[in-house]
Amino acid sequence: MGRVSDNWERLVRATLRREQLRNAGQGHERTSSGIAGAVPPSLGRETNIDAILQAADEVEAEDQNVARILCEQAYTMAQNLDPNSDGRGVLQFKTGLQSIIKQKLAKRDGTQIDRSRDVERLWNFYLSYKRRHRVDDIQREEQKWRETGTFSANLGEMELRSLKMKKVFATLRALVEVMEALNKDADSGVGLHIREELRRIKRSDGTLSGELMPYNIVPLEAPSLTNAIGGFPEVKGAISAIRYTEHFPRLPANFEISGQRDVDMFDLLEYVFGFQKDNIQNQRENVVLTVANAQCRLGIPVEANPKIDEKAVTEVFLKVLDNYIKWCKYLRIRLAWNSIEATNRDRRLFLVSLYFLIWGEAANVRFLPECICYIFHHMARELDAILDHGEANHAASCITADGSVSFLEQIICPIYETMEKEAARNNNGKAAHSAWRNYDDFNEFFWSPACLDLSWPMKRDSSFLLEPKGRKRTGKTTFVEHRTFLHLYRSFHRLWIFLALMFQALTIIAFNHGNIDLDTFKTILSIGPTFAIMNFAESCLDVLLMFGAYATARGMAISRVVIKFFWCGFSSVFVTKLLQERKNPNSDSFYFRIYIIVLGVYAALRLVLAMLLKFPSCHALSEMSDQAFFRFFKWIYQERYYVGRGLFESTSDYFRYVVYWLVIFACKFTFAYFLQIRPLVKPTNIIVDLPSLTYSWHDLISKNNNNLLTLASIWAPVIAIYLMDILIWYTILSAIVGGVKGARARLGEIRSIEMVHKRFESFPAAFVNNLVSPMMKRMPFITQSAQVSQDMKKTHAAIFSPFWNEIIKSLREEDYISNREMDLLSIPSNTGSLRLVQWPLFLLSSKILLAIDLALDCKDSQADLWSRIRRDEYMAYAVQECYYSVEKILHSLVDGEGSLWVERIFREINNSILEDSLFTILDPQKLPMVLQRLTALTGLLIRNETPDRAIGAAKSVREIYEVVTHDLLTSNLREQLDTWNILARARNEGRLFSRIEWPKDPEIKEQVKRLHLFLTVKDSAANIPKNLEAQRRLQFFTNSLFMDMPSAKPVCEMMPFSVFTPYYSETVLYSSTDLRSENEDGISTLFYLQKIFPDEWENFLERIGRLGSNEDADLQESSSDLLELRFWASYRGQTLARTVRGMMYYRRALMLQSYLESRSFGVDDNNSLANFPTTQGFELSREARAQVDLKFTYVVSCQIYGQQKQKKASEAADIALLLQRNEALRVAFIHVEDNGATDGKTTKEYYSKLVKADGNGKDQEVYSIKLPGDPKLGEGKPENQNHAIIFTRGEAIQTIDMNQDNYLEEAMKMRNLLEEFRGKHGLRPPTILGVREHVFTGSVSSLAWFMSNQETSFVTLGQRVLASPLKVRMHYGHPDVFDRIFHISRGGISKASRVINISEDIYAGFNSTLRQGNITHHEYIQVGKGRDVGLNQIALFEGKVAGGNGEQVLSRDIYRLGQLFDFFRMLSFFFTTVGYYVCTMMTVITVYIFLYGRVYLAFSGLDEGIERFAKLTGNTALSAALNAQFLVQIGVFTAVPMVVCFILESGLLKAVFSFITMQLQLCSVFFTFSLGTRTHYFGRTILHGGAKYRATGRGFVVRHIKFAENYRLYSRSHFVKALEVALLLIVYIAYGHTGGGSVSFILLTLSSWFLVISWLFAPYIFNPSGFEWQKTVEDFDDWTSWLLYKGGVGVKGDNSWESWWEEEQAHIQTLRGRILETILSLRFIIFQYGIVYKLHLTQKDTSLAIYGFSWVVLVGIVMIFKLFSFSPKKSSNIQLVMRFSQGVFSLGLVAALCLVVAFTDLSIVDLFASILAFIPTGWMILSLAITWKRVVRSLGLWDSVREFARMYDAGMGMIIFAPIAVLSWFPFISTFQSRLLFNQAFSRGLEISIILAGNKANVQA
Repeated sequence: MGRVSDNWERLVRATLRREQLRNAGQGHERTSSGIAGAVPPSLGRETNIDAILQAADEVEAEDQNVARILCEQAYTMAQNLDPNSDGRGVLQFKTGLQSIIKQKLAKRDGTQIDRSRDVERLWNFYLSYKRRHRVDDIQREEQKWRETGTFSANLGEMELRSLKMKKVFATLRALVEVMEALNKDADSGVGLHIREELRRIKRSDGTLSGELMPYNIVPLEAPSLTNAIGGFPEVKGAISAIRYTEHFPRLPANFEISGQRDVDMFDLLEYVFGFQKDNIQNQRENVVLTVANAQCRLGIPVEANPKIDEKAVTEVFLKVLDNYIKWCKYLRIRLAWNSIEATNRDRRLFLVSLYFLIWGEAANVRFLPECICYIFHHMARELDAILDHGEANHAASCITADGSVSFLEQIICPIYETMEKEAARNNNGKAAHSAWRNYDDFNEFFWSPACLDLSWPMKRDSSFLLEPKGRKRTGKTTFVEHRTFLHLYRSFHRLWIFLALMFQALTIIAFNHGNIDLDTFKTILSIGPTFAIMNFAESCLDVLLMFGAYATARGMAISRVVIKFFWCGFSSVFVTKLLQERKNPNSDSFYFRIYIIVLGVYAALRLVLAMLLKFPSCHALSEMSDQAFFRFFKWIYQERYYVGRGLFESTSDYFRYVVYWLVIFACKFTFAYFLQIRPLVKPTNIIVDLPSLTYSWHDLISKNNNNLLTLASIWAPVIAIYLMDILIWYTILSAIVGGVKGARARLGEIRSIEMVHKRFESFPAAFVNNLVSPMMKRMPFITQSAQVSQDMKKTHAAIFSPFWNEIIKSLREEDYISNREMDLLSIPSNTGSLRLVQWPLFLLSSKILLAIDLALDCKDSQADLWSRIRRDEYMAYAVQECYYSVEKILHSLVDGEGSLWVERIFREINNSILEDSLFTILDPQKLPMVLQRLTALTGLLIRNETPDRAIGAAKSVREIYEVVTHDLLTSNLREQLDTWNILARARNEGRLFSRIEWPKDPEIKEQVKRLHLFLTVKDSAANIPKNLEAQRRLQFFTNSLFMDMPSAKPVCEMMPFSVFTPYYSETVLYSSTDLRSENEDGISTLFYLQKIFPDEWENFLERIGRLGSNEDADLQESSSDLLELRFWASYRGQTLARTVRGMMYYRRALMLQSYLESRSFGVDDNNSLANFPTTQGFELSREARAQVDLKFTYVVSCQIYGQQKQKKASEAADIALLLQRNEALRVAFIHVEDNGATDGKTTKEYYSKLVKADGNGKDQEVYSIKLPGDPKLGEGKPENQNHAIIFTRGEAIQTIDMNQDNYLEEAMKMRNLLEEFRGKHGLRPPTILGVREHVFTGSVSSLAWFMSNQETSFVTLGQRVLASPLKVRMHYGHPDVFDRIFHISRGGISKASRVINISEDIYAGFNSTLRQGNITHHEYIQVGKGRDVGLNQIALFEGKVAGGNGEQVLSRDIYRLGQLFDFFRMLSFFFTTVGYYVCTMMTVITVYIFLYGRVYLAFSGLDEGIERFAKLTGNTALSAALNAQFLVQIGVFTAVPMVVCFILESGLLKAVFSFITMQLQLCSVFFTFSLGTRTHYFGRTILHGGAKYRATGRGFVVRHIKFAENYRLYSRSHFVKALEVALLLIVYIAYGHTGGGSVSFILLTLSSWFLVISWLFAPYIFNPSGFEWQKTVEDFDDWTSWLLYKGGVGVKGDNSWESWWEEEQAHIQTLRGRILETILSLRFIIFQYGIVYKLHLTQKDTSLAIYGFSWVVLVGIVMIFKLFSFSPKKSSNIQLVMRFSQGVFSLGLVAALCLVVAFTDLSIVDLFASILAFIPTGWMILSLAITWKRVVRSLGLWDSVREFARMYDAGMGMIIFAPIAVLSWFPFISTFQSRLLFNQAFSRGLEISIILAGNKANVQA
């Protein structure tokens, strides 16, 4: 048994050691050894077992008996808590703990242990432990700090020992807890001492509990010595403000107060409403920080007992409750308080606290902001009544059945349960949106006064809480998201009506030959009926698309729809009837006059209403006119919602975007008239007047209808382009406007490292002007120094240097620069006594040597030499600094006579310089000798002093004396010095320079080091830094210093903010296995990174001291180096570790800024630059850290972190490691707990938890808030954000994705950015600040470069124009900074309804705009962003975005913005959101329309007939339309903003070169391919739905993608469509007639052929090693295996064609979808119908019988196919008969064909034509069979359909594969492709070819 225990103990220890090694890291290391780290969660939640065991491990080395006592107590607690060991892992834990106790019990002498003395033993150890660690002294220190706010100890020393003390306190706390448990039965004297000690601890609010009680930012439960934040006056004032006073109702005597604090308002709210304790603690801290920060802006209190100003509380009150106040006003109900003036400060704080508590516990109800307003409204009234009483009582609304009180159970759970049941109806996103209520439907219930019928407490039988039953709908609220394209017309009907009316007017003018006379004007008036009818169509859609909401919608809303429907219907009939009278020959017709009057009156009314509702200046009047009469007309004109009111801008903004659109209209309609419409007039007239034409087929429509279809085929492509080409003009103008605005903002002024060098002198002043706070500028030493020197440059440099050096240090830490580069880039402190500015050495290197050369060559005067030197200003600086440094260094080295000599020499030189006679006292030719001696001297002085070096230094000084005196100086001065008595005597006596004073002053040492580098660095530093990323960052940062930005506030006054990152299960940190595992080519991630980032790899090795060593072996040996390697690699991928490091730069930057502002230290009396605080150790400053904690919070919402920990997943360990390395990082996650029920079923309980790392590196739970149920009712990411947003702090929140990065230099500008919230940006203050992104993934492959450039132009130039002048910027990029209070009180930072809100981010922008927010864009600050780098990743990403836009089309947000924006802003909004995708789709549809039109003309024979009668067929218009389509298709207009971006930020030449390079790298193929991706997913989503989040991988993509994988991904989206277009083109070639011959044909079809080639072959052109023969062979084998594998249950589509084919049909779900698919599929019938009449066999017979016979042939072919594909396995008895029959039939079939060809008119060409006819028909039948799958399956034909489909896929695959195989035969093709794909890598000299070839090949070679 003993051996088993020993083995168990060894196993436990070994496992925990491995865990410890795996989690080892810098900073706070995870030190939880022993079994403490293995406590099951079920035990750890209820007790402090883990803390007790941790203490046992800590004290084991000191006293094994005490360790044994602690372990025994832990076991007892575990046994009491879970006696049956039911919990997960409890049994194993107990067994392990027992074995450890036995080991600790074992005694060498084998005697029994006396447990009776355990208490006494524990007590004695407790006393000795306290003495040993000076605990009482620390407590006295704490008391002194509380009383005076000052420390006797050194702050740095206190900071360093704080972590150690936390461990000590943790151990003491565990000892106290165990003593308390054991002392219950003790009656000895020791027991009395223990009880007395326990009473003393409980009485005092001392350190012991304060240090160990978990807290987030502010230790409110008990004060903390190691956290100075509680000592800040504003925090003290805020805590004092919420403290309980005698005026409040009395709490019951038995009410427990947590922690060691005073009773406050939150305790009353907890008692009254039953809020959870952790919610109370969370929101208590939130309110304290919010109020404290509001007070900071007004001024920090200085009195002994700080008080919060009324103004600060009022500001918070009004901002937090702003939405509630507006809601009450909208519903015309009284507020919960009488008036603000009558509400005192305490009441306001109570109300703010109540609102935050409701919001903090509302869970999913947070998505219903007006529901929260309703809850708050009633609870505030309850609170008001309770506050007026002397005794506190429970609120009636929150009392549960058992008499307890619970807000969650009584208020939130009923709402949640209803929402949960509705969410269950969406069938995991597959059900129609109209079938269930989403979050918006629930929220909009509270936009109507009817919500008040819900009563309080809420009636459970109300319609709001009505649970869905069966398939019966509960009814939508105000909007129904029916899936139809018609939403595009309904939402933006004004745009379509405008385009239709303009087209009609322009066409009328064109048909009147451009004459605008009275008759033309009368004809133009026919637009009246068009306008009325189109409005009527819109009102019909209103009626139809409201279906599903009539039962529950407001009566007023339904009334408006009905009134509008009848009004539009009546007006359209009336106006059309009146217009018919225009045809009356009498132009003075009475009816026509009425028509004119009606039109005039209507136009005038619309104009007046538009002025009142849209024109900014008049909007105030319309708001004032609140009488019922005016309200009725406003209501008829525009629906009144709670959101969307007041969507108007200032007059100046309005005129700016109106002018913008007028310019676009002028261009568009000029182009449309002259190049699209007018050229078609003559052909149209000719075709209409043509005599009856002979048709080649049996015509059904056009014969007796003026050739209607012919006209349609000519006009349709032109109309299609007319509808979408407005996007072209928008793109061009936005590029021009964006470029001009960017240039005005001074973007791109510094665009090369040479410019950084040239303009460096101006950086300090610009930095001080923009990024230094007034507090720092007001420091006395700055102003005084400036007065003395009269030169601010030195002062600016002194302020600038610590910031610049910290930036350079961060670049070194990130391995972008080497140690040498860091030395050259660092700037001296400039705080010394040297009288000039000291610049970084990279500006001055080699300048001294060049100056010496100038002096040697100089034959002119001193003035001429100096003028030549000053041409290079940095050379002049170098000469001056070198001269002054030599003087200062020599003075410091020598004393006595030597000092006199130095003084004399420099006096003489200075005088001669002043007299312009320098060359008369010295010989410049001897300067190199002096430099040589100085170099030798400094070479010694930069080292540590030794006797030998001291002698050598003295000798060097004497040599300098000799050279200067006897060589450099002229004879006159030499003689004077030689005969100088004092000097001569000292020289003769040997005292002159006999000893020197070795430099000890830091300033002198710094000058010696610089002087030595001056004299020794001979190579130029023009290319420093060498790394391109380091160059880019320094260029952008220095450029931004000259851009307009708000002034920086001091850190103590800045706006507090949070950074918020949602994370699911992406890569946190690459493991060693991830880095070293190889792909099929032998390439590991580490090998790839080493080759792609060779300079950074060398810098990394230099940093860890491994440069030149056996890298891999050495790194494997050292665990710390291995960890550093993992971080180095992770910082170059799209990992969470990279994001966390980047965001924590905010903390580092703010700590540096706060430290240098010296808020707490003040400034010494001796005010000089020498007293400027150094940055050394700024990260250890308690005050700086506390100040930053007050202002900055970083929360990562790791949704499944709890599950990952339970599974021991590597991600959990990596997240824990990030927590240890970043003390300010907080991780929120959802914890799921099984809860047993009485009926035997287990239920799950969900908790929202927040953790941080404790002193031992373990996760410390800060808050745990119970949720009403599973929080994931909607989309995952917004639900993840929502559960954790309650843990954020501050007034702003920056949303960051986990593939982003940040930089220290950009973090320094965050204070400036946050001040934009208080700046003027139009009528309203900003609610979202847009931030520029830098895409960091575009450095290697051409695809990554295209994507990076496209994304960069969108997030810079595009966003710039959207924000101003268009005022329609939404939330696109994740670096955006939200006004936190504004958004959390209005539904959050995203929307979460399933599927409809799949693009959750942009809805935050929609919501913000609809709720009168203002979204701006700022480009002086940037955040890094990763993007997808492989074609498949890009396609998945674009598919996700396009699908999201398809869902947006259906959404209420798009509808309301489209309806409520003024006309011009609506245009901007449309073309920059869903309109972009509509126009993209129209580009592709235009190709189809054109080709089907041409094929119709070809098949019908009309093209030849028309050509015979009229040479002109409108090719000018067609060419104009198709050219416009082609330019959009190949991405030219996508490239226009890109090129402007290049010009702006890189210069014209580089822009031209980049554009040409992109074209040579086939970017047009890529953009055409992307066009297909967007079109497919956008169209499919609107037709069928199916939008979903698509994981793109975010990895390093240089691997070869298999043919089958590409085929699966692109078959339906690109290949099928491309082959259809190819088929149309082939038919057009075969049967079409073009008057201009082949040239005309090529010109008309060029864009179509380009589209076909791009869509078919782009995946293989952009596939690494796509044309390598060996890969091609392997791909073919893989593809055939996949195609022929039968699949089955559970087999994925990646492995089997059958499974993939079934998955591809999943999107067709609804009857409407099937009908639409059927209609679309019928287009393929035209091929067979047209071709059969073109066969030689049919001659000129056009009867329908011929077409009927073609179907008989088709059926025969199908039967033959069935015969040949009949499986003999099913008929084993007649195998031979079947095979014989098939052979005979084959021979008979061939013979029959030969006979038919020989004896009839059927030709060989006809056979091929028939194949061309039957292939599309077969595809149509196949599509119809898939669409009506159930019917086909019931008929037993499904297996045949599947085999047909397999045959089609095999054929399509072979068509695509054949050219690839042929090209793969030629080796140079593969080489050319590699250069094409990886030109960027080749240009940088990277070894990409090694990566492509594969490391295995290299190793073998």
